[in-house]
Amino acid sequence: MTISPWDKITVPEKDFNVRLVSDKTAVPCFWGRDANGSCLFIVELQGDHATQYRKDAVTAHGVDVDLREIDQKQCLVLALAKQVDRDLFTGFCRTLATALGLATDSASSLAVSLAHIRRWKTFLSGRSQHLSTEEVRGLFAEIVFLMELIDQKASSIVAVEAWLGSEGSHQDFIFGNTAVEIKSLSGTERSVIRISSEDQLESLNDRLFLRLYRLGNLPDSVQAQSLNDIVTAVQNRLDDADAIEALDRKLTARGYAPLPEYDLPRLIVSEMHSYRIGEGFPRLVRSQIPAGIANVAYDIKLEAIAFCECEATTLFME
Repeated sequence: MTISPWDKITVPEKDFNVRLVSDKTAVPCFWGRDANGSCLFIVELQGDHATQYRKDAVTAHGVDVDLREIDQKQCLVLALAKQVDRDLFTGFCRTLATALGLATDSASSLAVSLAHIRRWKTFLSGRSQHLSTEEVRGLFAEIVFLMELIDQKASSIVAVEAWLGSEGSHQDFIFGNTAVEIKSLSGTERSVIRISSEDQLESLNDRLFLRLYRLGNLPDSVQAQSLNDIVTAVQNRLDDADAIEALDRKLTARGYAPLPEYDLPRLIVSEMHSYRIGEGFPRLVRSQIPAGIANVAYDIKLEAIAFCECEATTLFME
């Protein structure tokens, strides 16, 4: 993320200089520079797609989007308007290239590109809000569990759709008749977890679990990953375009964009614990709180729920 793909492309006197992004996409994609020195991402299409482009065209502040003819071929050209947004544009183009790896032809490549631009409009406008250190850890922990869920489920889209943390659900994951709330602790924090509402540990599902990850910041460990690293890893695990699109949508809703600042910290899971939430588990729930009390938040000592700990695989048993 710290090396720009445009750094190795010279500015031409006219037209474009380009470099192939990847040979794993259904259509050729290129990093490019034009005579003005603008940073470009070019998707080369076969056939005439003007009707589809006009129907689904999208604009994004900070990026010029155009369908033009280059060397007698239609190309979708994305041009960065302001160099100050280059880091953000780089991340956008890299994730677009990953998504295009699952397109099957020119028409689907154009559709994926326009949908991707639409989802990233907020970030391309330069108005994205950066995640706090605590939010980075929380998102990292949820993706760790998502990867485990992908390994357990036959369909990656089923696993991604079970991730509801960005969609207003009281629990982070719901699949089948199981709900799972994800919590993270840093290696230096006390052994307590914060419950942020009276609804977080109450569910309509028959099975409710708490999964806790203790994360250590180990920048020199070869096993440690940054938030950008683990997002790329889970994207590479997905086996269809619908799953990648759903993941990108959920990441965007969480306020994530692949910015260089998320190359740190580099985290590793040092401990993992699973707890079955049921009778005797210390919690406050809406159905038992006196009328008039709202916005409840409280801490739970881990030693007080040790008797509820269960095997990690229990979460995936129906």
